[in-house]
Amino acid sequence: MSFTFKRLGIPDIILVESKSFKDDRGFFLETFKESQFLSMGIDAKFVQDNLSYSIRGVLRGLHYQKLPKSQKKLVTVIKGKIFDVVVDIRKNSPTYGKWVGEIISDNEHKSLYIPDGFAHGFCVLSDEALVSYKVSNEYSSEHEQGIIWNDPEINISWPIAHPILSAKDNELKLLKNTNTNFIY
Repeated sequence: MSFTFKRLGIPDIILVESKSFKDDRGFFLETFKESQFLSMGIDAKFVQDNLSYSIRGVLRGLHYQKLPKSQKKLVTVIKGKIFDVVVDIRKNSPTYGKWVGEIISDNEHKSLYIPDGFAHGFCVLSDEALVSYKVSNEYSSEHEQGIIWNDPEINISWPIAHPILSAKDNELKLLKNTNTNFIY
C-alpha cells in the first residue's frame, strides 16, 4: 500500500502519509490513488485542483462552501511548512466547534483529508509555502463562507500571534453568527 491513514482527534479528519521511493536522483510518491482512498471509506470525486502561494505569517481561512456546493478537500504541501487547521461545523455533531491541527511540510509527504461539514484554514510557518488541494466541487462564490481565525469559542492555538490576513478573511464572522447548513 502506498499510503498510511491516521484518524485524528476528530475521527472524520484523516492524516494521509504517502510512501516515498528515494534514490540519489530524488524521490517519487503518489499523492492520491482512488482505490486506496476508497478502501478507507474516503469516497471523494475530486473535480478541481487549487494551488496557493503564501509567505511566512500568512493565514488563510477558515473557509468552507455551504451545501449543495460543499467541498471535500485533500490538502498537500508542495513546498514549505504550514499549520493546517480543521473545525467541525456540523450541527448536532459531538465535536461541533472543535478543531484539530497538524503541521504539514514538504519533507514529510503527508496530506490532510477533510470531508464536507468542516471549515479549513492554515498559516505558513516557513519563508514561503506552496499548498495544493484537491476539491470535490468547483468554487462557488454564492456558497462561499468563513469563520474568523481567532473566534474565542473555537480557541485555536495558532503558532503565530499576528497573522497576515486578506481583507476578506479579516471580516469573517464568529461561528455562532454564521449560517452553516451542515447537520451531523
